[in-house]
Amino acid sequence: MSLSHTAAEYMLSDALLPDPSNSRAKGLRLELPSDRLLKFVTVGLPLCLVSLAFAREFSAGSQISCFSPTNFTGKQSAYTDTACWDSLIHHGFDAEGRAVTKSLWALKVFPYSLLVVAVLMYLPYLLWRYAAAPALHSDLLFIIDELDKSYNRSVRLVQHMKKVQQASAEPERFWEEYERARQERYFEFPLLERYLTCKQHAHALVFIYILRNLLLLLFLAATCLYLVFLHLNIFFQDEFSCSIKTGLLQAEPHIPPLIPCKLVFFSVFQIISLSVGSVYVLLIPVVIYNALQLCQWDKGLLSVYEMLPAFDLLSRRMLTCPLNDLNVILLFLRANISELTSFSRLNAVSALREATANKEDIDTVIDFMTLLAGLETTKPKH
Repeated sequence: MSLSHTAAEYMLSDALLPDPSNSRAKGLRLELPSDRLLKFVTVGLPLCLVSLAFAREFSAGSQISCFSPTNFTGKQSAYTDTACWDSLIHHGFDAEGRAVTKSLWALKVFPYSLLVVAVLMYLPYLLWRYAAAPALHSDLLFIIDELDKSYNRSVRLVQHMKKVQQASAEPERFWEEYERARQERYFEFPLLERYLTCKQHAHALVFIYILRNLLLLLFLAATCLYLVFLHLNIFFQDEFSCSIKTGLLQAEPHIPPLIPCKLVFFSVFQIISLSVGSVYVLLIPVVIYNALQLCQWDKGLLSVYEMLPAFDLLSRRMLTCPLNDLNVILLFLRANISELTSFSRLNAVSALREATANKEDIDTVIDFMTLLAGLETTKPKH
């Protein structure tokens, strides 16, 4: 018997989780994988394309090529290019032959507008980082720590039960006391469950998360509409007529009224705008999906932890409307499942319970540990 008792003690001591290291606080992910992908693409894509546009501008030199008259000198041709690039106004005629002008300044500010787009896409991340991440970090640290501690409490309780059962002269009396303790819920550790219940009535995190996705959705839609406006009004006109007969040159007879010019960078801007617009359109369903995740509970994680004593949020149907902070916390617990050491242990216990012939013998992790410790020979059936 001493050999079996020693083996049971070693088994129970190995079942205990090690003390968490200080790196847990640094390793918590305060962004969901889909949110991190959205931030990387929505902010990084316009910055990358703008850098390519600026590199093209610096390497190619002038962004405009005007067809000056043959009698112009080199300096006059350079002045023509500079003046037309500074004004960037198309002079034409309507269907009735009247002179009309059309500003093409949107092409000049297009690279800078993409920088503004990148800044706008970064604002929802800043909102989440400074308004919600600190509170979420504290909640995750406490809940993960309490979940692992609750598992360890269950194992230590079985260790104590084994010592009491070995020292007891009447095994049947011991199991009667055990059943009475279960009925009177002496094995409860209610702090964690009450904390999670309170989070069902809080809505700060869920409000900020929905606001973050709404802002991101608004900025994506506004950027797509802006690019559509550019394509419909400007991005089909790579040639325009420029007038330099202004100021001191207005009375010069040898200067023609209009000079044809061509935008050298036009095709580059078209490719950039199409790339940004198509990617942003594809990201809109991802943003909508992120927001819709809050419309249903992630019951898989909670169902595993119902193996802990008194953790019965699901069995007592305490889960109400999913639009609350608890649902947000469950999403981030799923994202930080690697930091939750007890989850893999309890998940294995749940799988073994489903495979056990007498499922009524296993209700909690305490029952499973008592079976592993060799106490099933005298344990009464529930």
